[in-house]
Order: sequence, then structure tokens, then C-alpha cells
Amino acid sequence: MKITSEEIQLTKECLAMATEEGAEKARVTLNKSVMDLFSTLNGEIDKVSHCLDRSLTLNLFVDGRYATFSTNRLSRESLRAFVAKAVDASKMLARDPLRKLPDPSRCEKNAVSGDELGLLDPSYDEVTSEKRRSTALEASGFGRNVSGLISEEGEYSDSLYDTLVVDTQGLYCRHTETSFEYGVEVTIQDEEGNRHSGFWWDASSRLSGLKASECFDKALSRARSQIGAKPFRNGKFKMVVDTECASRLLTPVLNALGGGALQQHNSFLVDSLGQKVFSDGMTVIDKARSVGETGSRLFDSEGVATVETPVIENGVVKEYFINTYMSGKMNLEPTVEDVTRPAVERWISPSLGGKEGRLDASALMELLGEGIYVTGFNGGNSNSSTGDFSFGIEGYVFKDGKIGPAVHEMLMTGNFITLWNNLLAAGDDCRLCLSKLTPSLAFKDVDFSA
Repeated sequence: MKITSEEIQLTKECLAMATEEGAEKARVTLNKSVMDLFSTLNGEIDKVSHCLDRSLTLNLFVDGRYATFSTNRLSRESLRAFVAKAVDASKMLARDPLRKLPDPSRCEKNAVSGDELGLLDPSYDEVTSEKRRSTALEASGFGRNVSGLISEEGEYSDSLYDTLVVDTQGLYCRHTETSFEYGVEVTIQDEEGNRHSGFWWDASSRLSGLKASECFDKALSRARSQIGAKPFRNGKFKMVVDTECASRLLTPVLNALGGGALQQHNSFLVDSLGQKVFSDGMTVIDKARSVGETGSRLFDSEGVATVETPVIENGVVKEYFINTYMSGKMNLEPTVEDVTRPAVERWISPSLGGKEGRLDASALMELLGEGIYVTGFNGGNSNSSTGDFSFGIEGYVFKDGKIGPAVHEMLMTGNFITLWNNLLAAGDDCRLCLSKLTPSLAFKDVDFSA
């Protein structure tokens, strides 16, 4: 179900149609995806779905004006009428001289087949409905003799995504990727009749790399760990954040480095480029082009080539994410439009001493001695202009490096700049199935309240 040679030809012809109708320049993006999903309820197939999506997006540059249109009708006759109407509509807009295609020298030249990063499972077309069904059922743990188990909802899915980007300056970029995922939510009841739920999931670009059979036990363990949870006392504590949810603390920082937020002064990192804003130990690398790893891309939506580069290095902001348009508005050199695959580098504060071997959440708790171990965030919000935040959390108290009572119904509050300046350690246990490679993190002086 990948993009066909006929669809590629139609995409190229769409460019020619645009210039024939009066556009000076144009970019066309063709997206095609297919997903099959098998969900289970209490060990039995509950729902089956098959979704196929195809859309063409046309970016037009007409008489100093810019507009974007999309369609899913890809016959030549339909496309010609679509392009003609789109060009006419574009002429009604106000002029915007800053709108332009990126300089061709910045664009990706080698993304031709779509599988240069090795993210396409060659056996995808051989995965049958029976294989999908058996994978979903075999991952279920509902048939086991599990004390207190009330319900189990599981979901297996596999997808293929194919994207082609071409423009009138000769750009031709393609990205093709498969994804196999399984997730399960388990609900149990304790001796007092209280219900607790736990969720776990796994994903891989290869079916052979999917660890679906391990998800039930992890979800069950997370549900059981909530039994007896209660609020802890208010105060400032050391904190370890599990790798599964640590990206919640990184994402607002990355968003604040985006051109749109910076240009609108809706960012707490305005004028931070080249400045030391965070702790010495905070280093984030954009590992955009990692072969075989989920989330890697060779180009952004403009076709600009990604690069492996420091975003933040030893606390110094090294990169803004500035697309071609924002470059003109901000009078800054363009980069890529967004971070692709950020990875937080391993680090330990000198105050904690050295630590050899794997640096996961358990090792961080051992280093810190006592504090709160956060395993999930329950709602909350943050202010993109100031960096202030307030998040509901769940997790555990830990003491002498060992996990103790579960806690919930607590708020974690603060400011992202202050928080990351209080970084004590960043681990090396990030999950490769996540698009943001954020390991378990340790901080000091974090405010918690019930």
C-alpha cells in the first residue's frame, strides 16, 4: 500500500499544472497511510478496523501571495480543476513577500527510495489478518488466574506511512516507515473494593521487535502498585522521574525554542540563543538521522535536510527551530522547522559522585537516597510565556534508595528554567520506541503539595 509510480507521476504533474495556471513556485506533499487494528476485551476480539488514508497538499506561491490547499481526489481531471481553483483563490489573498521555498542547497538530496533509514519492515505485506488476530490474542493475559483482575483491554495495530515531497525547484524527498504497536490497560480490584488501572505499551518499526507479550505483566504491576496510594506531606523534595513520562518535562522546553513561539513572544526562552540558561548537565542532541530508530527523518515538511546537532549543550541554548518563513520575519538564519528526535545525554552531578553501569530510575534513587519517584502525570498545565507549570503526579516515596509507599493526588509545581537548573542526573534508560529519547531524570528542590 505504498505510494505507487502512478501516484508519483500525478504528484509531479500537479506541480506542472500549478505553474501552467500562473503560480511562480509550488510544493506538493503526498501522504499515504494504512492501518490495521485488532482490539481485545477480556481475552476476546472486540473490534477490527482497517483504515486507508491518502491526501495531497498543495503549497502555492502566486504573485507574492501564499496559500495551502489539500485534496484526496487524485485523478488527473480532478487535480486539474483543483489546482485551477486553488491558484484563483490564492490571488485573492494579501501579499506576503516573506513566503518562499527554502534555498535548494539546504534541502535533502538523498531521500529517494524512502527507506534510507531502514524503517520499513520488508515483511509488512506478508502480515495477514490471522497473524494480527493471533498477535492480539496471544498478548492477552486475561485467561490467567490473576487475583482481583476485573478487565483487560488490549490493542494491536500495524501501520505503514509513506510521504513524498516535491517542489518546482527540483526537490524530491520520500520517507516510508512501518510501525507495529501493542498496548494494554488492566483494571484490578483490591480487598477494600477500590479499583486501580495500569497501562503499558510497546512499539517497533519491525514486527519481530515488538514485545507484546511483556505488556500485560507490566500493566498489571502498575495497577497493583497503586493499591494503598495516598497523598504525601507538602514540601521540597528530591525527585526521580521515570523515563516513560520524563518527556513531559522536556517537551515544553523544546516548544519554547520554536520559531512561531519565539516570534510571537509566547516563549520563556526568547533571546536565549547562545546563552547559558540551564544546568551544566543538560545536554540535548537532535539525533534526527539515526538508522533504524523510530522517529528519525532525513527532512522536514519543507524538504530541508535534518542534521544531528546539539539543541542544548551543557546548559547553553544552541539551536532555534526556524523555518524559511520565520527566518525572514525574525531576521535569523533558517534551520529546520522542529526538533526531530531529541535525546537527553547521560550525566551525573559531581555532588553525587560517580556511577558505573546502567543509570536507570533504580540507580538514580540509590544515588539520591530519598525523595519522590514520579511514574506518571495526571493532567496539569504550563504557561508557555513564563515557563511556570503545575502537574498532577502519581508515583512513590523512596527512602534509602528503595521504593516505599505509593502516592497520588499530589501537585508538582515550579518553573521549567528553575527545574532544569536543579538537574542532578540524567540516566541512560530511554525507550527507543519513543520519539523523544528522554531517560529517567533526577532533580533537587522540587515543590510538591497535596
